[in-house]
Amino acid sequence: MKKLTYFLPLAVLVVVGFFAILQLKQVSEGKSVNLLPSVLINREVAPFAMPGIQGHGKGWGSKDLVGQVTLVNLFGSWCVACLSEHPFLMRIKDQNLIPIYGVDWREKDPAAGPRWLAKYGNPYTLIGNDPQSKVAISFGVTGAPESFLVDKKGVIRYKQTGPISSSVWKKTLWPLIQELRKE
Repeated sequence: MKKLTYFLPLAVLVVVGFFAILQLKQVSEGKSVNLLPSVLINREVAPFAMPGIQGHGKGWGSKDLVGQVTLVNLFGSWCVACLSEHPFLMRIKDQNLIPIYGVDWREKDPAAGPRWLAKYGNPYTLIGNDPQSKVAISFGVTGAPESFLVDKKGVIRYKQTGPISSSVWKKTLWPLIQELRKE
């Protein structure tokens, strides 16, 4: 009976660990059924303008999203998952697949974002600073990283919660980008 008492917590830990790994795998593949869809899908991006970050231009606004299919990516130097996504964003930029508009979100130190981009590279066509989450709120952001596909008319067509991986790109984002470009 005593042996069972010692074994039971280990068994519970193994079961919980299994389901946690399964859930992480689903999220990394963009398949999680627990992710909340955005109520802003198929709605025009709310008007905004945001300043640039140090050394990276004048910033950008909602008007910059009209006329071409774009990918809007919210990140922060404090965000561990953003770092795992970043090399893939650099590949997208290097292959010139789609303009990526960056939102440096909730930095406590205004120099943190520019330092992070200097260290890891800048995949963004334009980049802005959103320390008080005004732009993030207009997109309905719940955490970082999050990315949004915006069509030629400035309408949000898709929300990617979590890092963009090769699997998410191939199965979801790239086919949708090609479809939106035809419209």
